[in-house]
Amino acid sequence: MSRATQRTAPRPQPAKSDDWPPSWQVLEHGIRVGRYTDPEFLRLEFEKLWPRVWQIAARLDEIPKPNDFTTYEIGDTSVFLVRVDEETVKAYHNFCPHRGTALAEGAGTFPHGNIICPFHGWRWDTQGNNHYVLSREEFKGGKLCPEDVRLREVKCEVYAGFVFINFDPQCMPFDEFIAPIRWLLDDLNLKEMRHYWWKSIQVPANWKVAQEAFFEGYHVPATHPQLEEDAARFIYGERIEGEFTEYNHLNVAYETFPHGHGRFYAGKPSNYQGNVKRFVKGGKDPVDAMADRLQLLVDGMDAQVLQEDVDLLRTLKGKPIPEGSSLGAEYVRLLYEDAAAKGRPMPKLTPEILNMWGGELFIFPNVMVLPQAGNAMIYRVRPHPTDPNRSTFEIFSTRTLPAGVEPSRAVVEHVTDPEDPNQVYLIPRQDLGNLKRITKGLHSWGMRQIWLAEYTEQIIMGMHRELDRYLRD
Repeated sequence: MSRATQRTAPRPQPAKSDDWPPSWQVLEHGIRVGRYTDPEFLRLEFEKLWPRVWQIAARLDEIPKPNDFTTYEIGDTSVFLVRVDEETVKAYHNFCPHRGTALAEGAGTFPHGNIICPFHGWRWDTQGNNHYVLSREEFKGGKLCPEDVRLREVKCEVYAGFVFINFDPQCMPFDEFIAPIRWLLDDLNLKEMRHYWWKSIQVPANWKVAQEAFFEGYHVPATHPQLEEDAARFIYGERIEGEFTEYNHLNVAYETFPHGHGRFYAGKPSNYQGNVKRFVKGGKDPVDAMADRLQLLVDGMDAQVLQEDVDLLRTLKGKPIPEGSSLGAEYVRLLYEDAAAKGRPMPKLTPEILNMWGGELFIFPNVMVLPQAGNAMIYRVRPHPTDPNRSTFEIFSTRTLPAGVEPSRAVVEHVTDPEDPNQVYLIPRQDLGNLKRITKGLHSWGMRQIWLAEYTEQIIMGMHRELDRYLRD
């Protein structure tokens, strides 16, 4: 299959759902609110989606060395993942076949590769083989064999620095699932990204509401006014007169792929390709203008763009730009020269990948990758087991490292107050700040559907239509 074929997804049609309640329907131009608020719809997702879909259970940074383990919960189901050796990761259902005790909690290391039940001391190795049962002769008439009680495996694939799992033995092959976006994940060099920081936040919103907040750039001028000051002044002005045309989201292109994946990216030349004019006002130096804008991302996220990236850009101030080049092109050249000198892996240097800097790649059903020059912010959203109005929102900040630098093991930080600026950076705090109000609005008696922009919000519609493919099957 050619790349062009993989990237051209036919427009999905709404699933045939005549027997579904009206509040569950996907409409031609919108979505009924029961898909977010109805506990029965959440139950259906746990019955039909999560047991059958490929999902990212961990990053390899969580289990960097042999015998390291980490746990993953989806709903009330628990799995643990263990690094068997440098090349092998296994995923197991997290229970002891004796009395059901969870064999792993949180993350850690199995000493000597021994997985020991803390209740009665039964023991397995990291390959799932049983080696010890206390008083084995008392079980199964004295004929209990190791194969009877080996650990139950979950299908598992390691790719692009992630560990994907699927609970369904008859699931779609992983290569087929990831094929439409494999070229992007490969060229962005996600497999070389390493842990910087990782936070987990409990949010008052349905898991789909939480991730849909990041599926478009349409929200930026209202939600992040510091990133689009002129547009924000227009929106929040005393009265709206005429038509404002300098919205940055108008420069963004959107694309959906088979299997529910999607992306948005720079549809018109980005500042990395020299288009910095819209940020240069009042005779401001172009380097200062570009650096000041990027500094907003450093201060507001500490991901995607890091302080050393901005510091590198500022070294271009006062230097002439060669004929036929641009400030953006010179900055990219400098980033790649600096990375090469440090032995630091970088994304593939192509126009398509440059266009992804500052954009987003959505991996169905619940992961978003926001890439930049050797850095990436990653979001993962998981539903609450029983409450459709709650979910867990995780932020991973990742970066490639210079040669010889030992990566740190990824350890999650649990946020206790999502509104605390010392725990959550400004930009995600602004985004997550909308969620409580969205949830409140979706429960209004007068609210029956959300309206979606056909182009700008197509990733949302594509995600729901792929979701229906699982729920209706």
